[in-house]
Amino acid sequence: MDETALSLGTIDVSYLSTSAECSISRCKHSSEEWGECNSRPTLFRSATLKWKETLLSRKRPFVGRCCYVCTPQSRDNFFNASIPSLGLRNVIYINETHTRYRGWLARRFCYVLFVQERDVHKGMFAKNLTENVLNNSRVQKAIVDEASEPSAPGSFAQTDPKAINKVKKKARKILQEMVANVSPALIRLTGWVLLKLFNSFFWNIQIHRGQIEMVKAATEMNLPLIFLPVHKSHIDYLLLTFILFCHNIKAPYIAAGNNLNIPIFSTLIRKLGGFFIRRKLDQSPDGRKDFLYRALLYVHIEELLRQQQFLEIFLEGTRSRSGKTSGARAGLLSVVVDALFSNATPDVLIIPVGISYDRIIEGHYNSEQLGKPKKNESLWSIARGVFRMLRKNYGCVRVDFAQPFSLKEYVNSQSQKPVPAPLSLEQALLPAILPLRPNDTVDEGTEASLPNSRDITSEPFRRELIANLAEHILFTANKSCAVMSTHIVACLLLYRHRQGTDLSRLVEDFFSMKEEVLARDFDLGFSGNSDDVVMHAIHLLGNCVNITNTSRNNEFFITPSTTIPAVFELNFYSNGVLHVFIKEAIIACSLHAVQSRRYRNGTSGASPSLISQEHLVRKAASLCYLLSNEFTVSLPCQVIYQVCHESVERLIQYGILLVAEDDQEDVSPSLTEQQWDKKLPEPLSWRSDEEDEDSDFGEEQRDCYLKVSQSQEHQQYITFLQRLLGPLLEAYSSAVIFVHNFSGPVSESEYLQKLHRHLISRTEKNVAVYAESATYSHVKNAVKVFKEIGVFNQTKQRRDTILELSTTFLPQRNRQKLLEFIMSFMVL
Repeated sequence: MDETALSLGTIDVSYLSTSAECSISRCKHSSEEWGECNSRPTLFRSATLKWKETLLSRKRPFVGRCCYVCTPQSRDNFFNASIPSLGLRNVIYINETHTRYRGWLARRFCYVLFVQERDVHKGMFAKNLTENVLNNSRVQKAIVDEASEPSAPGSFAQTDPKAINKVKKKARKILQEMVANVSPALIRLTGWVLLKLFNSFFWNIQIHRGQIEMVKAATEMNLPLIFLPVHKSHIDYLLLTFILFCHNIKAPYIAAGNNLNIPIFSTLIRKLGGFFIRRKLDQSPDGRKDFLYRALLYVHIEELLRQQQFLEIFLEGTRSRSGKTSGARAGLLSVVVDALFSNATPDVLIIPVGISYDRIIEGHYNSEQLGKPKKNESLWSIARGVFRMLRKNYGCVRVDFAQPFSLKEYVNSQSQKPVPAPLSLEQALLPAILPLRPNDTVDEGTEASLPNSRDITSEPFRRELIANLAEHILFTANKSCAVMSTHIVACLLLYRHRQGTDLSRLVEDFFSMKEEVLARDFDLGFSGNSDDVVMHAIHLLGNCVNITNTSRNNEFFITPSTTIPAVFELNFYSNGVLHVFIKEAIIACSLHAVQSRRYRNGTSGASPSLISQEHLVRKAASLCYLLSNEFTVSLPCQVIYQVCHESVERLIQYGILLVAEDDQEDVSPSLTEQQWDKKLPEPLSWRSDEEDEDSDFGEEQRDCYLKVSQSQEHQQYITFLQRLLGPLLEAYSSAVIFVHNFSGPVSESEYLQKLHRHLISRTEKNVAVYAESATYSHVKNAVKVFKEIGVFNQTKQRRDTILELSTTFLPQRNRQKLLEFIMSFMVL
């Protein structure tokens, strides 16, 4: 393919501080054509953008501001009005202007000069870590406890000096793996190597100058910084350190899984700040908790924070195989919170980080999504990966640093909030699935007592605090992730043009969808002419996209490949834009659930075309709970019903939902005036659909009735939104059908394999509507939801989990109700 046809601007010219920077860019720039593609109306422009025409040609949004509810003081820190206008910078574009020297020789050796001038020296990093950890009183106690463990039941503990010395040697050996030995010289050398490598297989790596300025301001507070990025690729480890190194910010200590503890490679990682930890702390032969290891890890992290070092922690624990942000594993984060509680440091600054790739260097995770076991990393596999990368181009990368916020402020704000504990999934969903079950009320006494027990010494409060903090961080990091060109093209091909489309139509919808992303205050990781950007994305998606030349107007026809691996890969990249439309997609599916119920059962006293707004919000909230393991639609400090109500109001603004004329004066009040804790308390008193259909109910609650716009553009947009959740709902409904033939008890691992084979078989036989519904991540999340809502009871046996049907879902009719509940949201 002609390289000029794929030219992609590395930086939008509107972000450049001087015209000189634009002229020296290594890639051919083309200005953003905000007014292009107006030949005919397209789906997105016609559906939602008419009310926001004034936003066209506006500046891109500044993402990553911290929560104004939980951290209002931090929101005002490190930020001023000029920061968003500082614009983007391509980190891997380095020339003589980035050094102190000029001339021909400086141009030839600009990479060497650049890395040599970076501020990195031995005094920046932690000293005497191993000895300080071993001499800590907590570690000393753990050593004595392990050495004095009774050898037989009933025997007395003994503190044999030989046993203590043996345990000390064990502790020192563990620390040799755990403690990093940072080498400034190797950091410089790696910086030079990465400049060469990144320029060979990435078009650019963009960061926002304003975000970097906020990080620099945070480093001047003399407090430890915790970087918490999303985890999508193995290159994440090096990417963040490289960017900070280029901006004279101290390299963080990186928590890495011990699966990367490979000879030679592990030495390199340690000298760059990496330290290896076990993926599971309970690895003793008898399955007990290894208290010595826990003490060493805790004190190690505490010592790093005490010496004001920076940390990099991947909350997801492993790379996302689905393209969506995975659930948080807050083990290390809890150590940081405990260190703050113990006054090891006066405060900690938290920095969520979003990372987006046009194409990850792994390419895809199809092997694991097809159910094959993950291959262990090895030196040979790493070497092969590097050579493979050098032969390909992976497009653009975008890294976004969210606004730093104070952990101490967050903890204090949580301790002062009289907020009840969140509902379990069983409490939230079962009343909606089985509305006639007795004794479904939640114990209000428990909830009333929680506000009085919100102090740091309370273990329930500590657990709730850490879980909410982790969810807060991941939500912010995910919202900060820029949408890439491959994300939009993959999404359009799967859920708008699954049967194929002309290239010109694809470009038009691409342009309009790009505008939709910006209008929702999400940023883009690309710029340039839409025709070129679409061709660039198609080129990167490779064999997942088929291109044919039609005789009509001699135009290219673009279709997604229908093979299972190709659909899985397209779904992975399509999920990169799902978080932008997820709330509207939930409302669209809930609309279908409400409408189908009304038309199937009939209505009494109300027009079948009218929809109760409160009923719609309740349906949407139940769908949010059902899919809570797939994504997060709101921050923990937000009420889920308020978020759903806001999404409904947004569709009313778009003109997709219309307020019934008879209720024009009874439109719901503004969100600022509503007292949501009084109007829609948690838990909500669920009613059956029959009760919601009662016409008197709407008058009692001063409900607002809506109807759906019948324009073709709006109907097509609703269909697009419903298709976004189609694979998830199909996977969950197929999993429920599989439960109908459940014969337990059975081990969870065996059940997951059987269910996954069932979904793959449906796809291979062309029974499945969406082939991507058969991914292994959907299988795991579906079974997890079933356990949480009480479909399965689980018991631990050694290292495995045994599943069996609960008494609630033992009757076939209750399993049928669960299936009907899920399928009510599906558009067949």
